[in-house]
This record gives sequence, structure tokens and C-alpha cells, in this order.
Amino acid sequence: MLAARLTAQLLAGEPAGDAVAVAERLLAVQAQDPRGARLAVRARTLGSGTSASDVDRALTEDRSLLISWLNRGTLHLVRREDWPWLHALTTPPLAASSARRLAQEGVPPDDADRGVAAVQRALAEDGPLTREQLRERVAAAGVRTEGQALVHVLLAATLRLGVVRGPTAGTRHAFALARDWLGEEALRPVERDAALAELARRYLAGHGPATDRDLARWAGLPLRDARAGLEAIASRLTQRADGLVDLAGRGRPPRAPRGGPRGAGAARPAGRVRPAAARLDLARRRARRARRDRNRHEQRHLPPVRARARQSGGDMETRPRRRRARALRPALRARCRRAQTRRRRRRALPRRLRIRRRRASRTREPGFSRMSRPVDHATLTPR
Repeated sequence: MLAARLTAQLLAGEPAGDAVAVAERLLAVQAQDPRGARLAVRARTLGSGTSASDVDRALTEDRSLLISWLNRGTLHLVRREDWPWLHALTTPPLAASSARRLAQEGVPPDDADRGVAAVQRALAEDGPLTREQLRERVAAAGVRTEGQALVHVLLAATLRLGVVRGPTAGTRHAFALARDWLGEEALRPVERDAALAELARRYLAGHGPATDRDLARWAGLPLRDARAGLEAIASRLTQRADGLVDLAGRGRPPRAPRGGPRGAGAARPAGRVRPAAARLDLARRRARRARRDRNRHEQRHLPPVRARARQSGGDMETRPRRRRARALRPALRARCRRAQTRRRRRRALPRRLRIRRRRASRTREPGFSRMSRPVDHATLTPR
């Protein structure tokens, strides 16, 4: 299952040719963090020469990619051909949560309507605008923009008007109306049953094998919609022995490369040799763990600070902890050497004498130990 999913997500096997091919395979790439979206594209296009500037060019000049609030109310990078039906499927369930969050941010329904109208008017008159520019327009309409209020006003505009994040203005994304940026075909009616079937097929192509619950959780749709989409393409599916479904005729995935799957944080197959960087990182972690354990051992077994100060005849409390530990390390090493010597001598004894000593230590009288004197329990008075 792991190899099949890695191959479906383009983290193993043949990489994609460009950013558009990545969006076509995955259907929607998480883009809450713009840098994270570009890294996701880079991990799936290694060797093709795709860079962050290519993603910006696809967003701004080619208009083949765009970013919008879609699945689960989060930002995703999608193709322009996939945005209309994804927007029609995944955004209606977000209306109730959007209204609730606007009320929590201090934006009543009338102010929300006025803010959405201000966003529509500004984008229709001046074209793509950044968030800071839209903040000024919404604030001029008398709508609250502090905190997360502006973000949820823009989300409401996305749900009602089809606002998308298209071009990049420097290092920031600009918002635009979908009908102006993508054309009138972006707002054409969508047949829901056909859209659910396409959603199920594309999800399995880029994330399968999976279950109906996986699809519902990823798309943010009710479970009945996920099952309806899978039932619409039931003739093109195959049932696996582990209970998952996948597209029929996909074939056996190839083995992952020796260095493991591509991408940061990818799982390493069992039995593979660790890369040099991973071995170095593991050695550093072990060294840090050893230093931490040694410091804990010193703090646990060294005498209290005041007792050491009295023994040395000076005030050791003013020294830093590391300097005190460094000064007392010779005594600790000598104590360890003595313990090792006693252990070696004990092991050198014949087995018969070791057993006899062990039995003698178990049958000592109560109150007697190696570090204390015998105690007369009869003279003790209860508290």
C-alpha cells in the first residue's frame, strides 16, 4: 500500500514534467503556505528543471494554475480547468462555518454583505489587488478588518462571487474575480453527479488506494457524497484484499529508489541504507542524548552544593552549573573506576562463592546494610 500511494503521489517512480502535471495528478495541492506548495511541486518534478519561478509564471502569465479556498476551507493549488467543478462541490458546506466565524470576529451579516460588495466593486474596477489594498477598500466601507475579520470577509467573497488568488505581485498573491481572470466558462453550471464521479476518479489517481472515508475527509464532503462518487465509477475500480479500492489496470508500482522516496519528510523503506546526511544527524542526536544522560547522572549522584562548598572551604554556589560539574568530574570518574574494579573482582570469584555471598546478603538481620550500622528495633519508639 505504501509503495502504491507514494507512486500515485509522484513521490516515487517517474517524476512529473512541470507544475501543471503535478496539479493534474494530485487534483489539489495544499497551499496554505505558499513556500510549502512550491516545495511540494519541486519534490515531484526533480530532474525536470522546474523552479519556483515556473510556478509563479503559471500563476501570473499562463494562468494555468490558481489558488483558492476549496477542500475543507483551506487554500489549494489547482488547474484552471478543475477549479469550476471543485468550487461548486466543496464550497457550499463552508457557508455556515464562514457566517459563524464572521460573527465571532465582530462582523454582523449586514457588514459582511457590505464588505463582500466592496471587494467585488474594487476587483471589478481595478483588477487584481493584494490583501493590503483590499483592506483599505473594505475598511473604507465601514467594515471591521482587524484580526482575522478581513480573511473571513475574503472567504465569504470567494464563496459568493468566485474570488481566486491568481497573479503574484512581488512576493504576495493578488485576488481577482474568476470571471475576469479565467473567463465566463469559469462560472458555467456544473452537473453534480458528474463532478462527484470525476472527484472520485482523480482522487484515486493521485492518492489511491483509499477508502470512501479517506475521500470524504480529504475533500471535506459528507460520506454519502464520497460513496456516490465511488459508486458512479464502480466499473473502473478494483477491490484490494486489505479493504481499499483503487483504479483498475494501474499495475504494480515500481520499487522506490535506493535513497528512499523523494521529498522532505518522506518515509524511508525498511532495509535501505541511510543517506550520509541521515547518518550524520543520527550520530549527532546520539551524542546529544549521551551528554544529557551524563549531566543527569552527575546531578543525581554528586553531593549537594552547600556540602561541596563546605568541603572546598569556599562558596561554590556562585559558579555556573557546568563549571561545578567540570570541577567535580575527576572525583566522579574515580568513583566509577572503583565501582568497575569491584565489579571485575566480583566476577573473577568462583561461581560458588558468588552464590554464597548473594545468599548471605539476603539473610542479613533487619536494619543492617553496608552503609549503616545495625539498628536495635526494640529501642525504637513509634511516632
